[in-house]
Amino acid sequence: METKQILDFILSIDNIWIYLAIFFFAYIENIFPPSPSDVIVVFCASLSGLGKTDFTLTLISAVLGSTLGFITMYFIGDKFGDEIIEKGKIKFINPENVKKVEVLFSKYGYFLIVINRFLAGTRAFVAFFAGLGEYDLKKSILLSFISASLWYLILVTSGKILGENWHLIADVISGYSKVVTAILTLVVIVFVLRSFLKSKKRKP
Repeated sequence: METKQILDFILSIDNIWIYLAIFFFAYIENIFPPSPSDVIVVFCASLSGLGKTDFTLTLISAVLGSTLGFITMYFIGDKFGDEIIEKGKIKFINPENVKKVEVLFSKYGYFLIVINRFLAGTRAFVAFFAGLGEYDLKKSILLSFISASLWYLILVTSGKILGENWHLIADVISGYSKVVTAILTLVVIVFVLRSFLKSKKRKP
């Protein structure tokens, strides 16, 4: 399928499904890390640069999904946190990340919630430990909302800029593909010639 056909197919999808996909991946990252949510958001945001989706609705979908995911993980940490850590029921919780977040919470408290979306590797566990530590729910939700808003504003803006310049990206990719093809062709020719010369030398 050519690039134009793929683009035409994406542009034919109802926008509601795109917004739901953004919401879902932003939400699920808090529950089952690691998740490619940031990549999905940037890609979907690029559609706003193509005039397919709305910039504001894209941003709102991501922020609400992330905030709701934070709330969900907060309650999991609040109700089941001690049992989960003691029995190791959730396999994807890396003990090293657990220690990191515990240390960070002891030092920075609510400030950690404000910057949680910017913490690669440990951000998915911040909500869990906020609930486990019984931090104020309303304050935690507000700070999480602010963090998500700042983070996704950067991602959605980046995606929009990418979408507005998608043809430049396509040109770069096309040029890259041609270079790779030329190199591979050269390698194959050299390999065939070497094999041919070796077989010729073996003949009496």
